[in-house]
Amino acid sequence: MHRSTNTLAVTAFALTAFAANSLLCRLALGRGAIDAASFSAIRLLAGAAALSAIVRVWRPGRQGVGGTWASASMLVLYAIPFSFAYRSLGAGTGALVLFASVQTTMLAAGLIAGERPGARQISGILLAIAGLVYLVSPGLTAPSPTGCALMAVAGIAWGGYTLRGRRVSDPLGETAGNFVRSIPFAAAVGLLALPRFHVTSSGALLAVLSGAIASGLGYVSWYAALRGLSATRAASLQLAVPVLTAVGGVMFLSERVTMRLVAASILILGGVALARE
Repeated sequence: MHRSTNTLAVTAFALTAFAANSLLCRLALGRGAIDAASFSAIRLLAGAAALSAIVRVWRPGRQGVGGTWASASMLVLYAIPFSFAYRSLGAGTGALVLFASVQTTMLAAGLIAGERPGARQISGILLAIAGLVYLVSPGLTAPSPTGCALMAVAGIAWGGYTLRGRRVSDPLGETAGNFVRSIPFAAAVGLLALPRFHVTSSGALLAVLSGAIASGLGYVSWYAALRGLSATRAASLQLAVPVLTAVGGVMFLSERVTMRLVAASILILGGVALARE
């Protein structure tokens, strides 16, 4: 019971942090406060700095850097397309595409690994995917195809990062190490983006909040939660994030809620409910 309660608590915090990431990124880019590449670079650097400081305080005797280059690469492959996608997508729409892509990636990996979801789970997953297809289908209110494609790449990368996290025994150390290892990639992205460099103080602050709190602490919580979740359940639970994001988008970003987004959200959330174990 105690372990179940802990898993629920850290999962809830992580999912809230994921929604905050979308809101912070969209807020920064939507207002032109920062360019997408700089947001990505500052976000990764802030996450590395914050988590390294926490490790030094909580684990003063720890030697070396945790994480792996493979996980760090997936983290970067998620973070950069994520930022560029939000130049043209609303917060809720981007989150829907992101986490539907995550679910598909994790489901495929689970099937390959031998997990066999039941009929109810399969029905829920198909319903959620149908909601995503409807969301991105052509029409006057369809979101940007380029933005959706970039967010799908981010979702696939995040799905891979999540799957690798299920084998982690030290969430804090591993997440800190992955962020530290992402620094060379962040620096390279920053250099490549110099011709379009545009950073205001508010944009930098939003990127720091995204990296240090919503990403750094959120990902540590998610890695901790993964030890008590199957791949199928972890994938389905993440689809609750788009609803949190859409509500936040209306409250904090004054985004308009379209009937297409509402219908797609109902389908996806209905799928989540069915897919829960």
